[in-house]
Amino acid sequence: MTTEDPALERWRLILGAPAERCTGPLGEAAAARDAALDWLYGRDEDLARRGVRRPAATTREGGDGSSVVTAVDWLDDIHRLFPKETVERLERDAVERYGIQEIVTDPAVLERVEPSPTLLRAVLRTKHLMNPEVLRLARRIVESVVRQLMERLNPEVRRAFHGTRSRRPSRLPLARDFDFRQTVRANLAHYQPEHRRLLIERPYFHSRTRRHLEQWQLVLLVDQSGSMAGSVIHSAVTAACLWNLPGLKTHLIAFDTSVVDLSSDVSDPVELLMRVQLGGGTDIAQAVDYGAGLIDNPRRCVFAVITDFYEGGDPYRLVRTVRSLVEQGTTVLGLAALDEEANPHYDRELAGRLAEAGAHVGAMTPGRLAEFVAERLGR
Repeated sequence: MTTEDPALERWRLILGAPAERCTGPLGEAAAARDAALDWLYGRDEDLARRGVRRPAATTREGGDGSSVVTAVDWLDDIHRLFPKETVERLERDAVERYGIQEIVTDPAVLERVEPSPTLLRAVLRTKHLMNPEVLRLARRIVESVVRQLMERLNPEVRRAFHGTRSRRPSRLPLARDFDFRQTVRANLAHYQPEHRRLLIERPYFHSRTRRHLEQWQLVLLVDQSGSMAGSVIHSAVTAACLWNLPGLKTHLIAFDTSVVDLSSDVSDPVELLMRVQLGGGTDIAQAVDYGAGLIDNPRRCVFAVITDFYEGGDPYRLVRTVRSLVEQGTTVLGLAALDEEANPHYDRELAGRLAEAGAHVGAMTPGRLAEFVAERLGR
């Protein structure tokens, strides 16, 4: 008798065959999903030791005999059997948890796979292993994900550059410029305690300053060591969104133990990402020294270093250079790497020393970085 209770079926899919004596056997569709899950999670030695899942299925029945299940077969199955958000999670685990690199290095797989940020990160990590034909197919993933990120981030960046709020009031009643604090203060005399209501006789609005009266620089240094793939991707897209904005000159520098100036490719984030090579050590001090040499006017420069602050170079040299930049009037940002859940991951000890040297240290999404730069330009 097959499992009919959806809750029991879900537990059976999670726990694998050992749970079947309690949940009952699966129906045909659920059994196909279970086989797809086993192909991936059955290779987890820890789960096998705990008896949660049996060893991964290695054969597929069909024709005159069995054949090895390939990554192509598995991708076809999961796209047929699971919703999109589950497919994305399975593909992410396949690449990042179990290192099934053929998903991004096999041409047959690349033609079927659904582009996603996870696969983009995998492409960036493995593209040095790809021959030209595979690289051409992998570029489809890069282009698709970059296009999605640009569509999401570009309006956010452009909105930040509409104009900064000024302390001066405005007579133009725009909802986005509504001054809540001033409105409440000015209308407190009309508060009705019995109704717990404040009557607004006159609303107040911020005015906006004009932008780009003077040239500013954004020097964006991005750590391209292996753990920083997500930050590299978002930094490339952010730089592309900021490129050619009036009054802002953008530089993008990638670094590990060497420094690569990618500013000439900022207008094409796809080409830029195809030039990035993740991995290696980290020499933040060397990159900061290089970036400092690009500054034209220290008081008109936002100098942002995106890294996990695990310095493989000279931390004393790094702190010394940052302190010198701050003393010259440069706005220095030390931005921590963000993981999948947008939680910062960084060396707090070195980050604290940079903060003591005058840097603004924290974590920002790409959109918030654009807002910060926009605020500085509006001063």
